[in-house]
Amino acid sequence: MSSAAALIAVSFAVSAPVRAADDAVIQKWIAEFQPSTLSKEDQKKELEWFAKAAEPFKGMEINVVSETITTHEYESQTLAKAFSELTGIKLKHDIIQEGDVVEKLQTQMQSGKNVYDGWINDSDLIGTHFRYGQTIALSDYMTGEGKDVTDPMLDVNDFIGKSFGTAPDGKLYQLPDQQFANLYWFRYDWFTNPDYKAKFKAKYGYELGVPVNWSAYEDIAEFFTNDIKEINGVKVYGHMDYGKKDPSLGWRFTDAWLSMAGNGDKGIPNGLPVDEWGIRMEGCRPVGSSVERGGDTNGPAAVYSITKYLEWMKKYAPPQAQGMTFSESGPVPAQGNIAQQMFWYTAFTADMVKPGIAVMNADGTPKWRMAPSPHGAYWKEGMKLGYQDAGSVTLLKSTPADRRKAAWLYLQFIVSKTVSLKKSHVGLTFIRESDIWDKSFTERAPKLGGLIEFYRSPARVQWTPTGNNVPDYPKLAQLWWQNIGDASSGAKTPQAAMDSLAAAQDSVMERLEKSGVQGACGPKLHKKESAEYWYAKAQKDGTIAPQRKLANEKPKGETVDYDTLIKSWPAQPPKRAEAK
Repeated sequence: MSSAAALIAVSFAVSAPVRAADDAVIQKWIAEFQPSTLSKEDQKKELEWFAKAAEPFKGMEINVVSETITTHEYESQTLAKAFSELTGIKLKHDIIQEGDVVEKLQTQMQSGKNVYDGWINDSDLIGTHFRYGQTIALSDYMTGEGKDVTDPMLDVNDFIGKSFGTAPDGKLYQLPDQQFANLYWFRYDWFTNPDYKAKFKAKYGYELGVPVNWSAYEDIAEFFTNDIKEINGVKVYGHMDYGKKDPSLGWRFTDAWLSMAGNGDKGIPNGLPVDEWGIRMEGCRPVGSSVERGGDTNGPAAVYSITKYLEWMKKYAPPQAQGMTFSESGPVPAQGNIAQQMFWYTAFTADMVKPGIAVMNADGTPKWRMAPSPHGAYWKEGMKLGYQDAGSVTLLKSTPADRRKAAWLYLQFIVSKTVSLKKSHVGLTFIRESDIWDKSFTERAPKLGGLIEFYRSPARVQWTPTGNNVPDYPKLAQLWWQNIGDASSGAKTPQAAMDSLAAAQDSVMERLEKSGVQGACGPKLHKKESAEYWYAKAQKDGTIAPQRKLANEKPKGETVDYDTLIKSWPAQPPKRAEAK
């Protein structure tokens, strides 16, 4: 990332004074972009720079696309308008479904025709982007072709997800525009109830609290579903999930369910040599996902993860959960009868803190909290522990150079320090360290149920997106819901479903290898060996995956007191090494 770091060192030259009319526009938007980590004077400097840099592109019509979430709606409705008024570039920011974004991205990459000038797509595609050679390496662009349109105040080192968009070649291909994590959610009011605490301790021999491992999660799910049963006359459940055979079921698992169980190897942001999809990578080349090829997609840890998913859904979730999709299941915990949910996206926070709903107190504080997720029996310290979505700005080589420059200006504008703190308050999807530690979020933290405490915690780094081991995200991701859906519906056992998934992933990678389209970092599959060969090799190499099946997959439950956990985290932001 040396080129990106060098960018930050560029000295900031204030642009020539703008006309009075422009100044009025700037002042109008500075008023909108409060609070900000910048002073109003520095906001003015940054907006003047955008106006000046955009002069060659005035009158152009530029099209950018992203998926549908609250943060992107704010960009589309407010930030696009601000950018157009400030620069004279007619900016259209489309909001479409995530699957449609990926489909249109594939269309542009396959056809070479310019569909959109700028993209905000998940950094889950980092392995795809750097291998196909059709994506601009931003770290090169910012110091080369795009230097004249790169904001000197951008401060790349302030982005908490910079590593997510960095490929094995050390270059930055994607820069985060919004991030949200997949955490553990629980009813704090129920967990601190003295009667429930006493009953739980009497039955299980340890305290009711935030589960550290899956054993405790399971005990708590059993306790609320079958011991407590009802609260205020309402049937309660110890778990919530979804299981319909639908594309959204794939996210349920590619979004790091296997890593939570202990699949893959140690290493942040993704396990090396084996990642949380179970794909082994050597150098920059994927070499297989089945255990026979040194992968872990169908290993004991992966099978355990699917087995527990199915068991908990059947025993502890509302009966209708099995037939729900991601979007249908999302609002259920807010209705007030769910005790805990291990797989819960912080993108739901804004909807979960609305006044008057069943899980909010009259004083505006939540009855619930979020905390780090528990880990499964195969998990080891140093492994990834959960998923973090990072919708990231991306430029394609097939976009004409002038349109790419104009789009890059807008994409920087929506992540700039001038606007990012305000945007973080609207969508609660943080990208900058400076925003997370701003005093405005210290003040707001008590009403956000642990969101700020998590993002300020050292635990945060264990939540990461899909990484570099996945060579073609669109092709491989669709295999997950189809194969795991067979386990969810009962058509296949967890082992058979994961065997099928591993074989399907290897088949796609074999085709990529034969085509040679991904060059020197494309897949090169290992020949098949016995599972025992790979178990022994991992042991000999000092790595983890694939792991042999454990004799006991349910060790004693372990919990931690939520308030004690929060107090153990640092109260000050980490010192950041500024680029010289």
